Amino acid sequence: MHDDEIMSSGVSRRTFLAGVGGAVALSVVGGTTARAAGTKEAPQLAAMVKDGKLPALADRLPANPMVVKPWEKVGTYGGTLRRGLRGSSDHNGILRMVGNQGLVRWNMEFTAVLPNLAEKWEANADASQFTFHLLKGVKWSDGHPFTADDVVFAIEDVVKNKELYSATPAQIQVAGKPVVVEKIDDYTVKFTFAAANALYLENLATPLGQHPTLFAKHYCSKFLPKYNDKLADDVKAAGAANWPDLFRAKCGDIEIPQRWGNAEKPVLDPWMIKEAYSGGATRVLMTRNPYFWQVDTEGNQLPYIDELNFGISQDVESLMLNVISGKLDIQERHINSLQNKPTLSQNMKKGDYRLLSLIPSAAQQCSLYLNMTHKDPVLRKIFADKSVRQALSMGINRQEIIDISYFGQSEAYQTGPRPGHPWYHEKLARQFTEFAADKASALLDKAGLDKKNANGIRLRPDGQPFFFAVDVIPTLYPDLVDVLELVKAHWAKIGIDMKVNTIERALYYTRGDDNAHDAQVWPGPGGLDPMLDPRDFFAFHPQGSRYAIPWTLWYTSNGAKGEEPPESQKKRFKLFDEARSTADVDKRGAIMKQLFDIAAEEFEVMGICLAVGSFGIIRNNLRNVPEKQPDSWSWPNPGPALPQQFTFTS
Repeated sequence: MHDDEIMSSGVSRRTFLAGVGGAVALSVVGGTTARAAGTKEAPQLAAMVKDGKLPALADRLPANPMVVKPWEKVGTYGGTLRRGLRGSSDHNGILRMVGNQGLVRWNMEFTAVLPNLAEKWEANADASQFTFHLLKGVKWSDGHPFTADDVVFAIEDVVKNKELYSATPAQIQVAGKPVVVEKIDDYTVKFTFAAANALYLENLATPLGQHPTLFAKHYCSKFLPKYNDKLADDVKAAGAANWPDLFRAKCGDIEIPQRWGNAEKPVLDPWMIKEAYSGGATRVLMTRNPYFWQVDTEGNQLPYIDELNFGISQDVESLMLNVISGKLDIQERHINSLQNKPTLSQNMKKGDYRLLSLIPSAAQQCSLYLNMTHKDPVLRKIFADKSVRQALSMGINRQEIIDISYFGQSEAYQTGPRPGHPWYHEKLARQFTEFAADKASALLDKAGLDKKNANGIRLRPDGQPFFFAVDVIPTLYPDLVDVLELVKAHWAKIGIDMKVNTIERALYYTRGDDNAHDAQVWPGPGGLDPMLDPRDFFAFHPQGSRYAIPWTLWYTSNGAKGEEPPESQKKRFKLFDEARSTADVDKRGAIMKQLFDIAAEEFEVMGICLAVGSFGIIRNNLRNVPEKQPDSWSWPNPGPALPQQFTFTS
């Protein structure tokens, strides 16, 4: 069964997401093909079977294992794949390569949710209940069966445990209530939400949806008081402060270093920890999981590659040197700033690699948020004047920024789904992007900012110079510092005095949380995943919708906190709630069109240019790697490209 056939048989089709294109190449097919061909395994595992150290392959695989069609060709066994991490907290660099084994997964195009450890599912009419049918016969890396008991345990005993989680993760709660997970039989589980949750399958395919398959009950239950009446003794013997700390150390969580810090923890991943990610480590080494539950179209158990070696560097310069000298096999993380691209392009022959093209899921390279809920009533009134925002936008020479900061590799853009996306909204994306300083000045004059001081700076209605600072994090986004310096020069020509306020990350967040900022910048999301992160379309994100964080607090607290927003925001809150409760994608798109219409009319967020495509490197002897991939946390590249089917050629 190919992807298009799977979608027609009940897999949730997500809205088409432009930018990757090409035919669907990774398929899930029935187990008969693999069985007919006869299953095969890596030589090192065959030797262990022969020596009596491992059960036969037929006893390690499901009766009908999931079959993956290789990207280019059936691979060969062997080799160590080398990839770089940066420092002691780069755990998501491992997650992106290995941790893609949820109940469902994305297809290559980031357009549809496919079966994974759940081979099929049903949803009720209002998408408040999902019944998942697990792939039968899957085993954890220690040979213990993976069943519905593990899924129920992971949610009911672990994730809903208030001593482990101070708040229920957003992915498993609706209407302020957590999901209820029930076992129907050994291979069937039912998820019931308090209200419609039409986006649940999409969220389940993202990294933050991995909880149902993360915790093996037979192992992790030993670190919960409910299952171990001698846990206090174990905590003391381990030198842990308390049982939650011991649980984290032994079983980890989605996004913490300890996930990769315990070689004893059973996993469902293609590779398992051999040398752990711990303080002072210079590398993380992972070796193949002998019980991994996928095979290729000729019945070869995956993965093809024996080991993963994540070398730990302390700086980008070291990673770059390793790439150029041919010491890394696939790398995009940390080296993919545009400033590095010429160097990497010039050294392709020396390093024996080719370039990987990454399609951004973001809409905007630099969203600029003027604080419309400012504590200063005069600045609040100025920023809340739509004509002022329009003027400031037209006062920016975007083409100059694109040419200087991004080597001409972008186009003027505000926000919204990327061009080619079926929800693309021309007005939301393109309005007020033309450089027109004269028009901008006329609008500012009309808005009551027509008086200037001796330095040519416009005066506020209270007689003070029209001055404000824009916060930016230089260590995280150095390109945005360069962008703002150019914007500062452009705005000076129309009488605006702006300061580029470079601050460290913690202070940036503190200022935003306290509503103490004049303005801030951040890359704007929502280009390929407009429903997963709509922060630039309305005040949705308590930290991310930086033009009106008090409005988001009002929204997320059902009016208990923050500041009551205007009606146009309330309309969008209702439309978004309606959209994410609508299972029919066409109807959902029509609702989002109404939301985009309002967002375009209100023009609260200012953009510079369409998010720029990124890049990485792939060693020339590493094959079965799609050379064009989405670049997104929701599609945690390269994981959904299934590194278990990557292979080396001689």
